[in-house]
Amino acid sequence: MWECEWAALKQTDPAVVAFMHTYRKPERLNPRDALFGGRTNALKLYHKTACDEKIFYYDFTSLYPTVQSKKDYTVGHPQVIYTNFDKLENYFGFLKCTVLPPKGLFHLVLPYRCHGKLMFPLCSMCAEDQNQHTACRHSDSKRVLKGTWVSFELEKAVEKGYRVLSIDEVWHFPNKTNTLFKDYVKAFLKLKQEALGYPEHVKTPEEQQKYIDEYYEKEGIMLDPSKICDLQGYKWVSWRVWLCRLGFVLSLGLLWILFYWLPRFAVLVRCSPCPPALADVLILKDSSGQQFVVAVLTEEVEEGSLELLGELEEPDCRDTVHLYTGEKTLLRYYLFEELRYIWVDRKGAFCCVSSLHEDWTCSKLYEFQSGLSPQEQSSRRSIYGANLINVPVKPWMRLLFEEILNPFYVFQLFGIILWISDNYYYYATVVLVLSVGSIVYSLYETRRQSITLHNMARLVTDVTIRRNSGAKECVSSIDLVPGDCLIIPQKGLLLPCDAVLLAGECLVDESMLTGESVPELKTPLQAGDRQYRSDTEHRHTLFSGTKIIQAKGSRSGDDGAVAVVTNTGFFTAKGHLVSSILHPQTINFRFYKDAGRFLLLLGIVALCGSIYIFVALYEQNATWQELIVRSLDIVTIAVPPALPLAMTAGAIYAQKRLKKQGIYCITPPRINVCGKVSLFCFDKTGTLTEGGMNVEGVIEGGPGGFSELVHDPSLLLPKPLLFSLACCHTLTLLEGQPQGDPLELKMVESTGWTLHEPEGDGNVVPATFGRHKVLALMKPPTRSLQNREISAVALVQRFPFSSGLQRMSVVTVAHGWDSALAFMKGSPEMVISLCQPETVPAQFSSKLREYTSEGLRVLALAYKRVDVNSDLNTIEREEVEKEMHFLGFLMMKNLLKPESAGVIDVLRNVNIRSVMVTGDNLMTAVNVAKSCKMVRSDENVIFVTAAPHTDQADPTLTFRLEDQGANPDQRPAEVITQILVAGPFDYHLAINGKSFAALHDHFPHYLPKVLMRATIFAQMVSEQKTQLVKELQNLGYRVGMCGDWANDCGALRAADVGISLSEVEASVASPFTSKTENITCVPQLIREGRCSLVTSFSLFRYMSLYSLVQFCSVIILCTVKTTLGDFQFLYFDFILVTLLAIVMGRGGPSEELHTFRPPANLLNLPILGSLLIHTCMIILGQVAALLITTSQNWYIPLNSTVFETDNLPNMEDTSVFDLSGFQYIIMAVVVTKGYPHKEPIFQNWSFLLVLFCQLCVMLWLVFHPLPAFFLQLYNISDMVFKVVLVGVAAINFLICFLVEILIDCGVLNGFRRLWNRGPSKKQYKRLLPDIRFWQPLYENVIISEAEN
Repeated sequence: MWECEWAALKQTDPAVVAFMHTYRKPERLNPRDALFGGRTNALKLYHKTACDEKIFYYDFTSLYPTVQSKKDYTVGHPQVIYTNFDKLENYFGFLKCTVLPPKGLFHLVLPYRCHGKLMFPLCSMCAEDQNQHTACRHSDSKRVLKGTWVSFELEKAVEKGYRVLSIDEVWHFPNKTNTLFKDYVKAFLKLKQEALGYPEHVKTPEEQQKYIDEYYEKEGIMLDPSKICDLQGYKWVSWRVWLCRLGFVLSLGLLWILFYWLPRFAVLVRCSPCPPALADVLILKDSSGQQFVVAVLTEEVEEGSLELLGELEEPDCRDTVHLYTGEKTLLRYYLFEELRYIWVDRKGAFCCVSSLHEDWTCSKLYEFQSGLSPQEQSSRRSIYGANLINVPVKPWMRLLFEEILNPFYVFQLFGIILWISDNYYYYATVVLVLSVGSIVYSLYETRRQSITLHNMARLVTDVTIRRNSGAKECVSSIDLVPGDCLIIPQKGLLLPCDAVLLAGECLVDESMLTGESVPELKTPLQAGDRQYRSDTEHRHTLFSGTKIIQAKGSRSGDDGAVAVVTNTGFFTAKGHLVSSILHPQTINFRFYKDAGRFLLLLGIVALCGSIYIFVALYEQNATWQELIVRSLDIVTIAVPPALPLAMTAGAIYAQKRLKKQGIYCITPPRINVCGKVSLFCFDKTGTLTEGGMNVEGVIEGGPGGFSELVHDPSLLLPKPLLFSLACCHTLTLLEGQPQGDPLELKMVESTGWTLHEPEGDGNVVPATFGRHKVLALMKPPTRSLQNREISAVALVQRFPFSSGLQRMSVVTVAHGWDSALAFMKGSPEMVISLCQPETVPAQFSSKLREYTSEGLRVLALAYKRVDVNSDLNTIEREEVEKEMHFLGFLMMKNLLKPESAGVIDVLRNVNIRSVMVTGDNLMTAVNVAKSCKMVRSDENVIFVTAAPHTDQADPTLTFRLEDQGANPDQRPAEVITQILVAGPFDYHLAINGKSFAALHDHFPHYLPKVLMRATIFAQMVSEQKTQLVKELQNLGYRVGMCGDWANDCGALRAADVGISLSEVEASVASPFTSKTENITCVPQLIREGRCSLVTSFSLFRYMSLYSLVQFCSVIILCTVKTTLGDFQFLYFDFILVTLLAIVMGRGGPSEELHTFRPPANLLNLPILGSLLIHTCMIILGQVAALLITTSQNWYIPLNSTVFETDNLPNMEDTSVFDLSGFQYIIMAVVVTKGYPHKEPIFQNWSFLLVLFCQLCVMLWLVFHPLPAFFLQLYNISDMVFKVVLVGVAAINFLICFLVEILIDCGVLNGFRRLWNRGPSKKQYKRLLPDIRFWQPLYENVIISEAEN
């Protein structure tokens, strides 16, 4: 029917007129009508509690993040349905319908708009009439609700009693997803949860790890323990503060000293808890569990300065304090490890000031190229602080004050006062002189090191910046702030901040930070919406403290390169390094923890001795002064103050030996940790293999396949493949010599082409290179075929290599070319992903596998044509690196260092796992692993492939044998069974970086298994290397890492033992630096670590036994009313014991490593058992000497009317003195360990010499004591008695020596069966029985659902 005919019928036909009069045209569904927003309200506004009632307040957090991360969202276009409606549960989307609500429902479901308000009525008429007082009497036809709702809202309504009467229209979405916003929400939820810290009930490291694991299982978010901040605020309480000040006075400063030693206790006493927003003092807990007290500071800033930052909204980061004079803007912040944290109201937390610009995008950085105004710079400076890495050099008096308050010297002062009051003047004087000398030397060394570090860290210079007006201004580097536009002069400068290069090029010497002597070329950052990060944009970032050798502008007439400041002060790369020196990472080592517990044990012994002395002297009617002095004096004997110093002696000796071998250490306590290393990670290039590479050859590829291998690239015809080899690099000239990546140097050298600087300022004749700014010129060899075809190729744009992008590219022009050519090289997988598929040979994968399995490093090459008339100097990287044409492969041979295989074999023989962590291709890494014997010829390699979640597929995890290719079913199951059942350690896992990331995120329960069996980690970026080290540590391994600073910096610092191979003597890159650029330093360091640990154990035990020997002597002599004399103490402490302790630690390490590691637990059964048995032998020996003396017929009893030193000389003191002197020598021999971790004791000539001299002196004092009259020894004339006394000492030695041998043989280990020790605390040891027989090929090859 025509429209005109229908219009006529509506006017003339009565039936049609009647129908149109009653017809109501339905309105189309509008999805906006289903979006109601939200409303909350209290169900009851007032309630009066009864006597036994309590009111609890419950609040709902925002549901938006939960819905966005877990609920379904529509995807794509809907199906619009008008008729033949299905069941409600079969729809997902919007429904326009009529619904009848139930009666008497308290919690209503469906919203309804009326009079501009959002209501939840049970009757539409009551809502329209706003009836809130009388009962509803409307019929069902009047009560119905008409509107548009979402399907699951209607489903809930029907569940609660609503009835859908009719449906007018449905928008059904057949496709839906619950992952649309999941990653977005998780990213911010992770930040928020880490800022909140651990819950109150989570205390121990085990509970913290359990909390992280449970949070991952529940939310699918892996929290980073290093970023979880535990912070508690406290506010000063005036009356508590004044009460403590009164306590300082009444206690004569002792309470103040206690507060100085225990700052957290001082805060708890003087403050009350409060929210951090109101706090005066904060207690922080880091990831290692250490607690720190920091003061909250306030600083007045200019009004409006916080808003000028742009990153924050008013009133973030400020408190507004209303005063009579007006309004002040106060910035609240605290300083922790030299970093500034400011209070941000919007986040409700203190945030690191660097977080204010951490979300800057690359495009945002380009906005700062126009410069900041003086007002903006001043405002930012008030937030960020001065650009200064200021290491304070404390005044002499403050250093003296802090040194004197050291617990060691306070204990010494306590002892000196006691000894003077007890008339031990000579002993007290010697100790005082030695203590003063030690303090002076310590002050000198501390101040000298502070001045050295201060001079190294502090950098103040004049720099040129651009203002927003366009003018250039010379300012002090102290005034620089993030966002400043920095002009880098052509002659270069020493950079005082971190900055990102936006225009021009810079040749940078980064040896101060990296130890790498080869200068690096920095190129401009490409604009884009990606977030800027200095680690991923390393090739475009200029780091503080590095030397810019030369800079080039991007245009003619430029004064230099242009960069934007990104970080200042301690937030720079140099600042973080200095901060790591000032605040070294806490060493979580059992030996150091047990030392404190052992001192507490000796304190208990001292307490028992004090009580015994007090009772004994009280029964002897001693004066109260003698009772107090003697009771306290026994504490200074039982707890030797030099015990902590003895713990470091082994490390100091090892440090000196390491220095002679070219291994430098900046953290000596780490040397002991080396002795417990159970797993060592190695970088490949430059560590296991030679740093330089040789060109093996080049092979051209195209749609028709691959050509023959060409070993000499200089023989190639002048075609794109040759041009790509000659031009695709970032080399630059320095004093006429090409500088840059060694790989690129070898590549260009193989072509015979030479690098030249552009003439003049870089603007070469327009007719030659099309008016483009020339960065470098590449010229072919003279008198060659190539030279006849082309005279020079100009590089006009360079995009340097990025580990994240895995590629680099250049744009070139040349005379005679009708277009510019862009060349790209990089990892084969990345390059082909950017190439046109039709240009890639079908044999690509097989050829790549062939060459990588031979251990060659393979780079793929590609090119494309670019419009020569476009602006090539500003062309975007994304525009260049797409739709490329595949050119071929470049093969580089990276030779294995001759020492590598031997070292790996040594480590394997002593049960130290070796793991390769490299950024190179997986097949190349497997080949190198086989060459260096990480994987033996009779062992198999299983590749682990994990894929993350996508819209099309769930996460998958597969295992396949090395020679199966892409098809895991090529080898029959029975053959696989024979391979795997052959032995528990006959296969190794190999995984690449992408699979490692997917495994970590989606298969956390498989991660420990893979880590325990994986030997090869390939194509790993620097962040993944660090993550791998931390995950291995979480399993309980003591992890070592050996590599170069440039790519392994994070892993070197995170490892328990990090060794950087560098030519510099010492570097802040890692705890250890080896000048020997091969891995032979690893077994050397492990041997020294084991030797140091054994030495530390020996010295610790010796100093403990020395105190117990003297403790027993004093107790025994006090019982018979006498004691040791002043000079007797002096002789034992400073001549006998000190000399023996000094030379005892001089023994070097064993020449060979052994399969078992020395223990690090001081409180184990063999150590405590040996100390107990030796103490019993000491007591028996001294008591026997005393009883033998008193049983002689010539024995003269003591004068009972006098006490202690007034009774000297006497026979009892002389016999105990003689035997205890021998016991000091005996214990030195007994506890000094040699084989298997140290050289035999007879090779320590200095120790043997001192031992012989001390033995001779003691024999002389026994047989002829008269010349040593100052020792106040009694001259016993009975020679037989003296021989018997020496015989008792000899028997004592034989028994103790035999006991020590039996303990070393494991006699006491049988007692461990008397109690259940439980499972090991190290996770990898608990998993080891299951992992030994784990056969991954038998498990599901494809896991369809991730374990989260």
